[in-house]
Amino acid sequence: MSLTAQAAGNVAHVLTEALPYIQRFGGKTIVIKYGGSAMVDKQLKAGFARDVVLMKLVGINPVVVHGGGPQIGQLLKRLGKQTEFIQGMRVTDAETMDVVEMVLGGSVNKEIVSLINHHGGSAVGLTGKDGDLIRARKLNLARGNPQPQTSEILDMGHVGEVDSIDAAVVDMLVQGDFIPVVAPIGIGEDGRSYNINADLVAGKMAEVLCAEKLILLTNTAGLLDQQGDLLTGLTLDRVNALIADGTIAGGMLPKIGCALDAVNAGVNSAHIIDGRVPHAVLVELFTDQGVGTRIRRR
Repeated sequence: MSLTAQAAGNVAHVLTEALPYIQRFGGKTIVIKYGGSAMVDKQLKAGFARDVVLMKLVGINPVVVHGGGPQIGQLLKRLGKQTEFIQGMRVTDAETMDVVEMVLGGSVNKEIVSLINHHGGSAVGLTGKDGDLIRARKLNLARGNPQPQTSEILDMGHVGEVDSIDAAVVDMLVQGDFIPVVAPIGIGEDGRSYNINADLVAGKMAEVLCAEKLILLTNTAGLLDQQGDLLTGLTLDRVNALIADGTIAGGMLPKIGCALDAVNAGVNSAHIIDGRVPHAVLVELFTDQGVGTRIRRR
């Protein structure tokens, strides 16, 4: 059945609107942190996989860093393992770390790779332990205390932060026309595995790869002002002002921190977008309006 004239015009408009963005980003690296509803909903998962394949086909180099907190929680619950959270982070003993590696480096990573390959891409799954990709250090978390010299250091177990990233293996895959899919597990100097926040890994990966963009998929529309309206086109100075006046607070602060660090380190722009919107990545990249908050240097 043929398209109506109006429908054909709409399709043509979308394609022509995308053209300058495809030209601008050709050959550039885009690091995407994949998580939230986009990793759970069946249609959103398939849509994300198709988006990534399309990006690669038009000459853009996507690098995917994924989370998996809900999936880890589900398996721990089935195993009867109690989970403790401190300041929003999962306390990870050695037994829990085994589950984290099984889920992040195994089932979740392989599902994403399979979906991308099913839709015509060539994805390769990695953890930070492969090719010495992510060097980690143990996260030292201080309990808030009015007197800093008496602050208590909380033991989070195998929770880490990025010490360094050697992206040689990712570069090799990108140059070979593969799509790297990275689970945020690092290796410490002590030889232990560490679970690292996926936003942090994505931000550091974008810095090391000199990426054009860092895209963080979330379960929110983006950064909202105090009236609930979406903020976009923000500069670093504007973001810092929003932090100072309390507009940016709570759970959004760590994501904003990753975005700020990446842009400060030379990434052209960082985007916090709504992963609940079908094909959110393509809409953000290839349309004038986008679907989230964009942060740039100036």
